[in-house]
Amino acid sequence: MDSLVQQAGFSDILDKVRSRERLSLDDGKRLFACRDILIIGYLANIVREQKNGNQAFFIYNQHINYSNICTNLCKFCAFGKEKGDALAYEMGIEEVKDKVRQRLDEPITEIHMVGGIHPDLPYSYYVETLRGIKEIRPDVHIQAFTCVEIQHLADLSGQSVGDTLKELKEAGLGSLPGGGAEVFSPRIREITCPEKLDGEGWLRVAKIAHQHGLKSNATMLYGHIETIEERLEHLDALRRTQDETGGFLTYIPLAFHPKNTAMTEHSRTTGMEDLKNIAVARLMLDNFPHI
Repeated sequence: MDSLVQQAGFSDILDKVRSRERLSLDDGKRLFACRDILIIGYLANIVREQKNGNQAFFIYNQHINYSNICTNLCKFCAFGKEKGDALAYEMGIEEVKDKVRQRLDEPITEIHMVGGIHPDLPYSYYVETLRGIKEIRPDVHIQAFTCVEIQHLADLSGQSVGDTLKELKEAGLGSLPGGGAEVFSPRIREITCPEKLDGEGWLRVAKIAHQHGLKSNATMLYGHIETIEERLEHLDALRRTQDETGGFLTYIPLAFHPKNTAMTEHSRTTGMEDLKNIAVARLMLDNFPHI
């Protein structure tokens, strides 16, 4: 396979990958432009084996979305609803605890909990919900609240992000999921999610979480109106943040699904596009343990 990679004009990238040398944004552009998915996959698999051998890792988790009521209402979102919408809902703390009780017979190791930016729920709701989950499953790891939600909770509490995270951590928070990153490009956010915490704010909250001993994931929503350059700038911002903090566990590329959004004129991504985004991310994010 090495000879095919060299014939395709990627011998320099192959050399970098084998020597664990960081790829440039121009390298990333060439990879995204490559039409041979096997070549990109081969290069990415070298990195995967360098980091994790011939192993894949899975988490047995329970997903709880405590409410879909949201003030942001991003154009790419099919989840968020205005308060009063026929499809809007919110769970009380006891409802969340019941969800946990219903699956006590399963070997769940993580509870993943996110919701919208709710206009009315008090800060105490979030703290007591974490405590309630821990009452029922004291050994479970709780991964909850995106960086966007954390900033909202800090605003509700009247505290700094750091003090808010400290309090949530004491209540049972174990790590942060990677949602809300979307694409960091100000151009994209102005068009698709102008009410949401901006990209710099998302990264700032992630850094503070890492400084307080909380690991987190990272994401990118691709396949809508972003350019290849904007994708790579997003990956580079994550890579530079990881250089600084080392706090990211996993990067999750999220394919845009247009159905039931305000962007239904766009097509879904293809399987080849999805594979390419996974592979390029594995190659560019050399300091992330997992994709």
